[in-house]
Amino acid sequence: MASIPDHDDCAPRDQLTNLIGTEQALARMGAWQADTGSAAGRALKAMLIGLRRFDAVNLAYGEAAGDGALAEVANRILQFAGEALEGKWLAARVSGGTFLLATTDECSCERWQWLGDELAEAITRPIPRPGRIASVRLWPRVALLRAMEDERPAALLSRLSDTLQEAQLQSGRRCMWADNTIITAGKSTQELEADLLGAIDRNQIEILYQPQFRAADDKLAGAEALARWHHPELGRIGAGALFSIAERADYVGPLSRHIVERALQGAKSWSLPLRLSLNVTPADLSTGSFKEDLLAAVMTSGFSPELLTLEITEQTLVAELDHSARQLAGLVDRGICIALDDFGAGFCNFHYLKRLPLHYLKLDRSMLEGITQDGRDLAVFRGIVAMAKALDLLVIAEGIESEEQRETIAREGCDFYQGFLKSHPLDAKGFKEFTEVNCPG
Repeated sequence: MASIPDHDDCAPRDQLTNLIGTEQALARMGAWQADTGSAAGRALKAMLIGLRRFDAVNLAYGEAAGDGALAEVANRILQFAGEALEGKWLAARVSGGTFLLATTDECSCERWQWLGDELAEAITRPIPRPGRIASVRLWPRVALLRAMEDERPAALLSRLSDTLQEAQLQSGRRCMWADNTIITAGKSTQELEADLLGAIDRNQIEILYQPQFRAADDKLAGAEALARWHHPELGRIGAGALFSIAERADYVGPLSRHIVERALQGAKSWSLPLRLSLNVTPADLSTGSFKEDLLAAVMTSGFSPELLTLEITEQTLVAELDHSARQLAGLVDRGICIALDDFGAGFCNFHYLKRLPLHYLKLDRSMLEGITQDGRDLAVFRGIVAMAKALDLLVIAEGIESEEQRETIAREGCDFYQGFLKSHPLDAKGFKEFTEVNCPG
């Protein structure tokens, strides 16, 4: 579970990406700056992300593919920001293929530039096209700035736009600062990779547990394990960026095994038979020994496989669906359950619902945001729940933030939920204490 953007839930949204627009973003940043009781205005940082030569995507693949790619980019920005930022933040679609990310998060210029590079890297990952072999590839450019004293949001956006326009013309740099006097050394790729290897060896990759609840009676049902790294210089690094670093270092396998082993060890100490959910990466499933390695880790930990759920995303399955299906079927035979995660975010390939041995459908938070105000959003939610029930799948709702949302999903037949309504992610000690309070006796 990630942090959430700071904006009015009733604010107008872009129909394609479900992001707020420029006007709403400027108003929100102005409100941050007007909050003189906090450091929000002084700490305001922003980046403008532009998709280079995006018109070529529409020409090559058609407008439908271009629209789908924009929706996926918006989803990747939201996921990245939710993992990486702790202060107030917002994401907006400014125009066409241009997006704004702004925050009050206290971080150095080095970290802000690193975040810009990592977000650009996340956006460049291939975007699958359902039913097609070729994927869409995008080439972003990022303009960065730290707001000057008394700089108004409109002026800030203007500076960013001018810088992005200049960055779009350059082929060698993905990120450019609006103020050329700001020079950031940052960490080299090799240094960051070395830091990660050392962090794994020293057990510095933190495992957090996001509580999950039964929708019908609001009782604690389990938790999703999340990984986080507190880098001594760059600060918090979420799971997405963490695996991106590991992928460049060809170290995804060791990192995945480390996270699985630590998460299972923590869950084994729980005094109640609660479910544990683990996220599976594309590199995990592509490994021929994934099934055997996972089962060995489960056996070593002593955690019951019948209480384990593996969460996979469509991105995980893009490369080799048949191979993935066989790997997962072997784990299901040993009692492990499978959940299709982030359903409703970006492209939705219903073919996976037929081919994979699924037990759960986990809805992306974007599918829940408007269900208490918008009749069409509620109708879509009802349709997905009905489809899941017809396929004998249980439904998990992600990103539940209000009691009204919880009551709605429970009334409509959703089985489980997670979100900030009941708890933020907790470390091992915090989750154990949480279980003692919420499941006494």
